[in-house]
Amino acid sequence: MVRLLDRQDHHDSDRRLGMRLTVATAAVALFSVPFILLLVFVMSSFAPLNDFDESVAYRLHAYALANPGYARFLNVATEVLGPNVWRALVVMAAAWFWFRGARRLAVWAVVTITVSGLLNLAVKEIVHRARPALPDPVSWAPGASFPSGHAMGAATGTCVLVLLLLPYLRSWTSRIAVWAVAAVLAVFVAYSRVALGVHWFSDVVAGIALGVVVVAGIAAGFESWRRSEGRRPVEPHKEGVEPEVF
Repeated sequence: MVRLLDRQDHHDSDRRLGMRLTVATAAVALFSVPFILLLVFVMSSFAPLNDFDESVAYRLHAYALANPGYARFLNVATEVLGPNVWRALVVMAAAWFWFRGARRLAVWAVVTITVSGLLNLAVKEIVHRARPALPDPVSWAPGASFPSGHAMGAATGTCVLVLLLLPYLRSWTSRIAVWAVAAVLAVFVAYSRVALGVHWFSDVVAGIALGVVVVAGIAAGFESWRRSEGRRPVEPHKEGVEPEVF
């Protein structure tokens, strides 16, 4: 009887694990699809996408050009929320966790933000898309355009910081709130890059999507390792990647 109950518990555990892995895989795929589609469209110079990008760019640029104060605000904000700022915040958080003894968690955070930055540079070099060339520019940025490094950095940085913060939050309301703040920050950074005329709309969408994919993929890998070590299965987007260290 005891053996039968043990088998049933094991079966239920396997079923729950399978469901969680399926949900995690679906989430990664969900954000991979828009990035892959945009990558294909950009590299094939898909005319409808190019027309849409240009219409959005000219519309937002016209507003920024007509409102110099607004353009200055966006220029400051986009630098305050730039990739190097997110990298610094993640590294500082990782250092804090390292000295608290949560070294695996610290390594996960640094690896994730590093992989995101390197992947962004690699894709930029492969695609080598030109940035918008608008009349009377209100801002300037070097390098290739696709995907947006600012948008990808914001998406990766906010997601990593939220996953580090989640174990401290006990209510669903607070957890939803921090995810909402992260989403707003990432979208604002993406918007600022298009409004300043230094990125196409498709660049920033691709940047956010790829940033989320990187975080989700590495978090899923970390969770698989945890389970192979016999640790309690967790749902990272709800509990953080290693909640038991707190």
